[in-house]
Amino acid sequence: LRQPCVRSCLISIPPHIVQGHTMLSRLATSTLRSQVAVSRAMTARAMSSQCDVVLVGCGVPKRGMGWYHAKQMIDGDVPSANLTDVVEPWFLGAGADSDAGKEFGAFKDENPGVAFHASVDDMPQATGKKLALISGRTADNPQLLKDVIAKGCTHIFLEKPGAPSVGELEEMAAYAAEKGVEVYMGYNKNVTKYVTLAREFEAKTPGAVTTFIHNNAYTRDELSECFERNSEGMLKNMAVHELALLVTYYGVTAETIESVVADKEYSECLTLGDYTDFASIGFTITTTAGKTVTVKADRCGGSNSVAIVEVDGVEKFRSMTPDEELEKWVAPRQAANPDWMPYFLLQHDDYVTLKERATAHIVSGAPGAPEGLATIGIAVDTLKVAEKLAPLLQAELLP
Repeated sequence: LRQPCVRSCLISIPPHIVQGHTMLSRLATSTLRSQVAVSRAMTARAMSSQCDVVLVGCGVPKRGMGWYHAKQMIDGDVPSANLTDVVEPWFLGAGADSDAGKEFGAFKDENPGVAFHASVDDMPQATGKKLALISGRTADNPQLLKDVIAKGCTHIFLEKPGAPSVGELEEMAAYAAEKGVEVYMGYNKNVTKYVTLAREFEAKTPGAVTTFIHNNAYTRDELSECFERNSEGMLKNMAVHELALLVTYYGVTAETIESVVADKEYSECLTLGDYTDFASIGFTITTTAGKTVTVKADRCGGSNSVAIVEVDGVEKFRSMTPDEELEKWVAPRQAANPDWMPYFLLQHDDYVTLKERATAHIVSGAPGAPEGLATIGIAVDTLKVAEKLAPLLQAELLP
């Protein structure tokens, strides 16, 4: 039998097809490189449009204000902020093995893209613009401000009231100014909707007088712990937001207060353990320029804030937070997160606004302070007002 002839066959490809294939390959490679370049450019632009932020003082997840600041930045709610570092001395130190410390450890593990440190000293030196958001204990702020400046932070965002006393806050302001560091304050009511609406109505209404009411949702049984934890006192803590409004928008300073009258029916001053403070306080200030404004704050009054504008004692306008729209937004989220502090969601937008304005302003390179944000100078005047009012009002209210 004849065996089949087996030949090796080579296929000849015409030159024009080979050239076309080479061109397509080069085009594909070029397109891929272009896409990579565009992606890198977009990433660079995104990074350049963000300000690096270190959070100092995180606190307990779901309870600490620092934690909520961190969460908003991690979740992308603050487009101009890039949270790079968290400093938490207690839960990365002696408190690590506590139940709360374990909660913090879980939060840390959930966010590998953020560097966590037990102290400011452990944080790497900043090489560009960087905002330090300090949200720890008020008594620690004077030293923390110096520490973050030493680490190269170019801007600072301080939670209220900034420092335990006027003297310490003035020293902090002078130190920051000497180092060329801008300091903003977390007075969120300066930018909140209900205050803006009331001020706009007051401005166009002759003879208008405004009352700002601030309620918290503590129970009577929780007041002792509240007094101890907020030992600086209500006027430097809960009601300090309203005092900042008076300083910012109503010309109130320690020097311009002509008179202050306590609302004795509304107010209650208590001594619980080692602390004397207000469970509720109401007072009306009249300035040397003739401007009158009233503040009321009640630790057990609920979870809302109200602004009322009156003319000759008759209410003409009222705004509040939460309003109906905000309540609808908050209700399902609070139900889904019952262990969160209620004011986190109620003031969510205000916290976002403050951080976004601060970080966007820093990225822009503009001088001074962003619109609506109180400076450390405003904070100094606010603390001076608080320190002047506290003994005057206690003298009127204590038996």
